[in-house]
Amino acid sequence: MTDKPILPGPGPIEPVLLKDALETRYLAYALSTIMHRALPDVRDGLKPVHRRILYAMRELGLDPDKGYRKCAKIVGETMGNYHPHGNQAIYDALARLAQDFAVRYPLVDGQGNFGNIDGDNPAADRYTEARLTTVAAELLDGIDEDTVDFRPNYDGREQEPSVMPAAFPNLLANGAAGIAVGMATNIPPHNVDELCAALLHLIKHPNATIEKLVEMIPGPDFPTGGVLVEPRDSILEAYKTGRGGFRLRAKWEKEDTGRGGYQIVVAEIPYQVQKAKLVEKIAELLTEKKLPLLGDVRDESAEAVRLILEPKSRAVDPVLLMESLFRLTELEVRFGLNMNVLSAGQIPNVLSLRDVLKQWLEHRIEVLIRRSEYRLKKIEHRLEVLDGYLIAYLNIDEVIRIVRFEDDPKAKLIARFKLTEVQADAILNLRLKSLSKLEEVEIKSEHDKLSKERRELKQLLKSEELQWERISEEVRETRERYSKKTELGRRRTSFADAPEIDVDLEAALVEKEPITVILSDKGWIRALKGHQDDLSKLDFKQGDSLKRAVKAQTTEKLVLFATNGKFFTLEASQLPGGRGHGEPVRLIVDLEENQDFAELFVYEPGRKLLVASTGGYGFVVPEDEVIASTRKGKQILNVAADEEARVCVPVDGDHVATIGENRKMLIFPLADVNEMTRGKGTILQRFKDGALADVSVFHKKEGLSWLDAAGRSFTLEWGELRDWIGTRAQAGRLAPKGFPRSNKFGPPFR
Repeated sequence: MTDKPILPGPGPIEPVLLKDALETRYLAYALSTIMHRALPDVRDGLKPVHRRILYAMRELGLDPDKGYRKCAKIVGETMGNYHPHGNQAIYDALARLAQDFAVRYPLVDGQGNFGNIDGDNPAADRYTEARLTTVAAELLDGIDEDTVDFRPNYDGREQEPSVMPAAFPNLLANGAAGIAVGMATNIPPHNVDELCAALLHLIKHPNATIEKLVEMIPGPDFPTGGVLVEPRDSILEAYKTGRGGFRLRAKWEKEDTGRGGYQIVVAEIPYQVQKAKLVEKIAELLTEKKLPLLGDVRDESAEAVRLILEPKSRAVDPVLLMESLFRLTELEVRFGLNMNVLSAGQIPNVLSLRDVLKQWLEHRIEVLIRRSEYRLKKIEHRLEVLDGYLIAYLNIDEVIRIVRFEDDPKAKLIARFKLTEVQADAILNLRLKSLSKLEEVEIKSEHDKLSKERRELKQLLKSEELQWERISEEVRETRERYSKKTELGRRRTSFADAPEIDVDLEAALVEKEPITVILSDKGWIRALKGHQDDLSKLDFKQGDSLKRAVKAQTTEKLVLFATNGKFFTLEASQLPGGRGHGEPVRLIVDLEENQDFAELFVYEPGRKLLVASTGGYGFVVPEDEVIASTRKGKQILNVAADEEARVCVPVDGDHVATIGENRKMLIFPLADVNEMTRGKGTILQRFKDGALADVSVFHKKEGLSWLDAAGRSFTLEWGELRDWIGTRAQAGRLAPKGFPRSNKFGPPFR
């Protein structure tokens, strides 16, 4: 091995671990992204690209009262002097600052096509023109008065501001969004009138609580309006921690169309939602039949947003219709809050509402002090010059003689009148035509005025109280300029509570259609369209046959009762269609191979059921308690190892009739049966041999009914049932003459 370098040129090659090299370089990239690209500064609320655009526009003289310039010129100036990145990225940032639907208080006054709320792109930068708005002018106010630090630009040939003086609380007023490396920020816009009220309160009460500040800043104020339905407690928590979110809904109203009909007009859509894509999505869901309550959607927008939503029928509840749309479309969005910003332009951290306001005020104090010191230096320099002018005016002939005849007039003037260099230079630079204006009264008047201003500035710099008074005055002026009484300052986003819908919204989102659910003996299930009465033509797999046929609606739930005592819940809309033989129910629910399904019926809220096992044990259970939320089902009736769950009948009556496989029947009061939510139950009828076959619950006054093998109904009046009436847990007597050989009363759910 030799020590010679592998590559030509001086210096040895140093081995570096790839891990260390990657870590170093990735950290540098991450810091660059965090500090110079993605996160805004808490003081002016701007990212570097926005700051550079505004500064470049100011350097081009594009003040609010001046003419417009082509955006291509602005982009070129920004890119060439301050921001060496793609011109499209700069133009996109510039265009957004001009969009009144994207920025609450636009910083750029655009002329031309700058895009729209439908999501259309702005015209090319060669076609559009721009200048600064008064809001941007306030951000820049005092930038030439040494109020902020400047730093070299990317090539060191120019100087750019590291932050703006920011006489406008831009961070919270306009919000910000950005994704850095390992962190992100998302801040919604707010109302300046409310921000100023909170700032004034914070100046007066530096230890003000977040609760008090949130009374003045109740929530964001989005440029596109909308309705905030976030509870106050969660808004408060979000502002306390700097993290949270806000539920924002479209603003809508019901508009009568005559003859009992109506349509819904959406006048404001949530922030950052593209209207064209929103309409497209609603139309797509409509085609897919996922919005059964909606009939049609159309866009009638001109300058203002106007989306028309027509209900499927006039019977549709408008609130329910809108709740279904809020759930499935971007008519409701959740806007996240993540107040991750740069403090002092260096430290990324998540701040609370109070901290953001406080740091902006601290920046304004620093700007005020630096501006006052700068002005004080200017005044002292001018006073020094005025003192020299006064000496020159009082000794004008001698001054003229020295200037005309002396070899070194500057030194002679200094020696003769005890002047400073500044004064001597000022006198020598005087033009002859100015001598006539050098009147003692004017000089003294300006001198007195500047002396008074100097005294005031010195007092201001000494007194913290005076400084806060000055800042309060500036904040009050800003509040007046952007008052809620003005068009720009009025609050656009309103507050409301989300309505509490009692109707099952899940069911409302399914198109209501009649179906007949077929369950076979071997456990295959399918849903036929319509309510079928003639089932003779039904086709089954070889060796299989019909077990249950249930008439239902697609919006309903179906309940399966299994022989192990478990209940399973099926959504009618999710069942396989009627073509073919359907699907095995075991693919939908988890049931052991050695168990079977005993009953299938439509769920009816509030109803009660009587469940019983072959051992003769049973109890009454509220039907709401048997609904299972998972495919594993819900264990309700506990059965012994040698028994199985067999009976599940609706409780509609005051007496119970039980019959066993031994054809012995017993009738007793329903009140004797316990009501439980889970368990083995109590003995209903005792058997020496055989098991419980069926149960029926009936009204005493209506008598006991059953169906024979031919489907004919038989009823025995109460007086005819005397022989079988007893108490719970007896053995019973042989069934009446003509009772079916199947030992069944007939389908329990008719």
